[in-house]
Amino acid sequence: MVKGITLKERFRLFLEQRRPIIEDWKHTLYLWKSTPLAMIGTMIILAFLGIALFAPLLTSYDPIAQDLNNRLLPPSSQHLFGTDQYGRDVFSRVVYGARVEVWIIFIVSIISVGIGTLVGITAGYFGGAVDEILMRITDMFLAFPRLVLAMAFTAALGPNLTNTIIAISLVDWTVYARLARAEAMKVKSQPYIEAIRALGAKNTRIMALHVLPMSISPVIVQLTLRMGTIILTAAGLGFLGLGAQPPIPEWGAIVSDGRSYLVGQWWITTFPGLAIAVVVLGFNLLGDGIRDILDPRLRR
Repeated sequence: MVKGITLKERFRLFLEQRRPIIEDWKHTLYLWKSTPLAMIGTMIILAFLGIALFAPLLTSYDPIAQDLNNRLLPPSSQHLFGTDQYGRDVFSRVVYGARVEVWIIFIVSIISVGIGTLVGITAGYFGGAVDEILMRITDMFLAFPRLVLAMAFTAALGPNLTNTIIAISLVDWTVYARLARAEAMKVKSQPYIEAIRALGAKNTRIMALHVLPMSISPVIVQLTLRMGTIILTAAGLGFLGLGAQPPIPEWGAIVSDGRSYLVGQWWITTFPGLAIAVVVLGFNLLGDGIRDILDPRLRR
């Protein structure tokens, strides 16, 4: 740094050095605004997260408190989504159920992306026997339908929310492993990777600092698309009684609670079912938008 340089000049130099990054973010924001479906998906997901975060402010009813004197009431100004067979406010259960879904998505995403990315990058970078062994293990998991395999894991571990998260994570990592492997195989053949290896850098350092950052973009896009599938899988397990157990207000379990009352008291299953459909649609639109924005052809 030149002596005597003023604070204003330092700030100007700081902005000049980061101008390409700033311009890239401006272009990304422009593409985002130019993609209506991505904007709709973003608004749905932000609303979903806002409902989960501010659940206590949105309803004054306890989602697990029973009131048998007010059971099976239709939607009204007092109970927006009506009440269930135990007198519990359905709106309150749907709102607090958003918190459960966010928790499931968050933990499953961390575990499955972590396992899948580690397996994929290791297989793609080392190749040979390592790649063959890891990919055959991946193929074993891919040979079974994910929901069926998740049901098997949950039945073996026991039906509860924690085991549901573990079961979904154990069947969801394979998608990220395949993607990370394909990207790692392309990156490791680049000349700069060969140069870094020639300088004596360790494989773990190369994988963490160079291969991983270049391989993570498709994994992030796939994760956004898979978040909707995570909700559907958790809801399916909850509907079958293998997921979150009563009185936890998980959306699939709420739908299951009202299936015996579907004809007369439709509101018990309809509103949580709509919540599942809208949030899954939001994640799909968001994932499509991220995929389009990361497409180099669109960026040009």
